[in-house]
Amino acid sequence: MKPLPPDCPQCGSPMVLNRFACAGCDAKLEGGFELPALARLSPEEQIFVIAFVRVHGSLKRMEELFDISYPTVKSRLANLARKLDKDFVVPDERSVVLDRLARGEITVSQALELLP
Repeated sequence: MKPLPPDCPQCGSPMVLNRFACAGCDAKLEGGFELPALARLSPEEQIFVIAFVRVHGSLKRMEELFDISYPTVKSRLANLARKLDKDFVVPDERSVVLDRLARGEITVSQALELLP
């Protein structure tokens, strides 16, 4: 299978998934699905992130793997962090508690105690 392009090759707008299909039973989900933040990175950026995780964050190993200097590794990581930060939203505490209640992880009385 081909990797998902994060942006439209024609106009550059972010791509949206409209359909998922199960490889096993061919069940389908249709709608507008947003790509996860990591999937919105270019294939090269995804490779860099995967390598960084695999070397447990060792900048020295990243230098060796990509044959680049320490400042270049730091710069690439900073650029990736900026891209990922703009999409990252911390859920408010109230929403987290209500989601846990909806999933049945906590009772109503526990939720009331936890709500700010």
